Amino acid sequence: MAKSSAALDETARPRANAAHERVLGCPACGMRTTQRFLYAKNGCDVLECSRCGLARAQAAAFDPAAYYTRGYFSGDEPDGYADYRGAEPVLRREFARTVDFIRRYRRSGNLLEVGCAYGFFLQEAKRHFVVSGIELSDDAAAYCRQRGLAVETGTADALGQSGRGPFDVIVMLDVIEHLPDPHATMDRVVRALAPGGIVVLTTGDFRSLAARALKSGWRLMTPPQHLWFFTPPSLERLAWRAGLKIVSLDHPWKIVPLSLIAYHLGRMTGVRLTLPAGRIGLPINLFDAMRVVLRRFNEP
Repeated sequence: MAKSSAALDETARPRANAAHERVLGCPACGMRTTQRFLYAKNGCDVLECSRCGLARAQAAAFDPAAYYTRGYFSGDEPDGYADYRGAEPVLRREFARTVDFIRRYRRSGNLLEVGCAYGFFLQEAKRHFVVSGIELSDDAAAYCRQRGLAVETGTADALGQSGRGPFDVIVMLDVIEHLPDPHATMDRVVRALAPGGIVVLTTGDFRSLAARALKSGWRLMTPPQHLWFFTPPSLERLAWRAGLKIVSLDHPWKIVPLSLIAYHLGRMTGVRLTLPAGRIGLPINLFDAMRVVLRRFNEP
């Protein structure tokens, strides 16, 4: 006897649901978990861990070394920067505020920045710390070295290989969401930390109202540039697996170059908006970006 259309719908539903779920290893949970399909963006499927809420973009063919070139910082990539070097005065004002924040937890010492771009944060940090950096973009790393900064060209894999550690502070500003394997990087970070050292990182908050309301239109939903989309619980789990605990988590205001605001508004609306880089920056807070300080479990 032929099944009714309702019965056919009922038998099809589990298969349809299964097609929107996958079982993959979660770097935050440390196990294979059910990953729920959310939507597709820029040709990448975006999946969310059912246990911790960490989302990922499936971008197997993405080559970071080919993407993060000089053009990424000068307007050639829609998800990059309009003119990073031209916005130096504004960026350094913001980075000076970040240094002040870090010094609440560590006043001085040996500081490493992973993903240091053109070294503007390091220029501010060197007033109080002995600084060094790692940067994937060869152009940006070379620029840092020309300005007297100890910066290696490479990835986070180079942590601990320079001989300049251990480090009292390791900084990753808007970096962890780009990493192919954030758990492996966090393990390397912990091994490079000095006793009493801290890790300071910033990243988007996928649990924020903006991320949940805007979905694929969220300003930080930019795969394949961004591969991971953390929530506070998933970031806590990732840190815990590496032997770290969260001692501070907030959603700070930032001074953002007006040219960068216009650039990304243009990307989101499809209307090209171009302003010259300069000294104008605006205080912005959409409460969708986290700033986190981490320490080892056994340290106060």
